[in-house]
Amino acid sequence: MATSKVPYDDVLGDRDPAKVIAKTPRKLMKLLDDLSDEQIDSRPAPGKWSLRETLCHMADCEIAWAWRLRYVYGEKNPVIQPFDQDSWAKAYKSYSLAEAMGCFKALRKWNVVFIEGLKDADIKKVAMHPERGEETLWTLVRIMAGHDLHHLTALEKTLNRKS
Repeated sequence: MATSKVPYDDVLGDRDPAKVIAKTPRKLMKLLDDLSDEQIDSRPAPGKWSLRETLCHMADCEIAWAWRLRYVYGEKNPVIQPFDQDSWAKAYKSYSLAEAMGCFKALRKWNVVFIEGLKDADIKKVAMHPERGEETLWTLVRIMAGHDLHHLTALEKTLNRKS
């Protein structure tokens, strides 16, 4: 099966994905600090997520990244399970911004330490994604970083429109 284009690769470009993911929690805290409840929960457009929901999504994704990274690292012939983000989003009304940020920050710290400990042979380990084909463990890290940048850019645009 041919490997397709890596999601968010165009957003990441030639930036170091490990550095990007390590900096994201600070950037999120700076962006979301001192916002009113109205700013946190208003939607930038119909059908789009609020700032709180976006952070909930990022926390959910961090749960998925944590599992995927370790699964590819430790298993033989791993197959990555996709998930339906909209289905997961149904629970976002239950979480506060602080809870989402706490989850994201704790898991991200755990994942950054894991990634920093990887060896060259580890990052070359391959998994099969049912929709995209073969991906290395380092491809997952690149997707994480690009995903971060995608959402950080969207959050910045949303906040600039509201200022």
